[in-house]
Amino acid sequence: MANTTLTADIIAKEAVRILDNELVMAKKVFRGYENEFSGNVNGYKKGDTITIRKPTDFTVRDGAVMNAQDVVEGKTTITVDKRKGVDFKFTSQDLTLKIEQLSERVIKPAMVQLANQMDADLHALYKYVPNWVGTPGQTINSFADFAKGPERLDEMAVPSDARCSVLSPADNWGLIGSQTSLYTDSIVKPAYREGSMGMIAGVDNYMSQNVATHTTGAFGGTVKIDQALTSSTTSYAAEKDDMVQTIHIDGLSGATAQLKAGDVFTIAGVYDVNPVTKEKKDYLKMFTIVDTPSAAASNEVDLEVYPALIWDGAFQNVYVDGVSDLNNQDVTFIGTASSSYKQNMIFHKNAFALVSVPLVTPPGAVDVSRQTYKGTSVRVIPVYDGVNDESAWRLDILYGTKAIDPRLATRLSGSA
Repeated sequence: MANTTLTADIIAKEAVRILDNELVMAKKVFRGYENEFSGNVNGYKKGDTITIRKPTDFTVRDGAVMNAQDVVEGKTTITVDKRKGVDFKFTSQDLTLKIEQLSERVIKPAMVQLANQMDADLHALYKYVPNWVGTPGQTINSFADFAKGPERLDEMAVPSDARCSVLSPADNWGLIGSQTSLYTDSIVKPAYREGSMGMIAGVDNYMSQNVATHTTGAFGGTVKIDQALTSSTTSYAAEKDDMVQTIHIDGLSGATAQLKAGDVFTIAGVYDVNPVTKEKKDYLKMFTIVDTPSAAASNEVDLEVYPALIWDGAFQNVYVDGVSDLNNQDVTFIGTASSSYKQNMIFHKNAFALVSVPLVTPPGAVDVSRQTYKGTSVRVIPVYDGVNDESAWRLDILYGTKAIDPRLATRLSGSA
């Protein structure tokens, strides 16, 4: 078969196909918002940010007397702000190769790098997820270890469909190893021969080397809440959009103690609740720091934490036991200070969102190709160097990521 001169269109089609094939977490999150960016309003593009309404909640009436409730809807935004690309050169001779040859030599390695970057950006959303089950630092190497993840999702009334896990290589192989000792042949054979787990406990399981590593902050000391914190301190109406609250703590072991975005902690006496019935759970509510605070001064610091504490009403998310004011209550951080832990996650697809948007064809550029495959878009532009008979090619992608509803996810470690 004769070789064909490769064009931007051919290269873009091959590039976007490979990119989609290499994605892991990006295939398991919500992608439905991409259509929002493609439409026009009064003939104009919507811009780089869209607003998403959050579902409302209600309390159940007791008896026959009507008690109409206000509909209070929160909102969040997703912004397309991640511009990534890979650039390379072809000679004219390269461009007469078969696409299969060029794909293996050049395009695939480039797309693997871009796919890994997209997945890594999604994994970085772990810092918005407050729930963390298991013991940080322990490898997941049994069904009992793994089951703590879907168990927590069940406790939080997360829908049982469209759940998946993404585990680090060590945790993935630790769990696979545990499956080979079972007596069920249909489980043992894929685990032993193919290194595959498939679905476990209603969860699709995937391995990724891009699972984030969180290094905890220097949170030593006897840390306590250092402010009046009562049921009237905040309300859902005030925090409904980002559900982030400022909490002041003191008792850190040194004036230079540095906490990190992604650190998780509990507060003595503050329990989680069933999000539907508001029934008190038997475990403490977990909170995550969403923005790295400034170095502590005089052993104290303000923390921006998720979720905000809602003590009562339709959106109640905590049950405070034994006190009416959390001032001076103990704060306990998860894990060991200044230690690194893999952030395996189990989540429903609606916990996170990915939006990939086609880049414009710039004025003056020729032979531009934009290709979209299964929602993922790649733009390819060649720039010819006539002196050296070379073509410089740029491959660009534009996308945004967002933790839409972190309640639908949990971090997962093994057990000691």
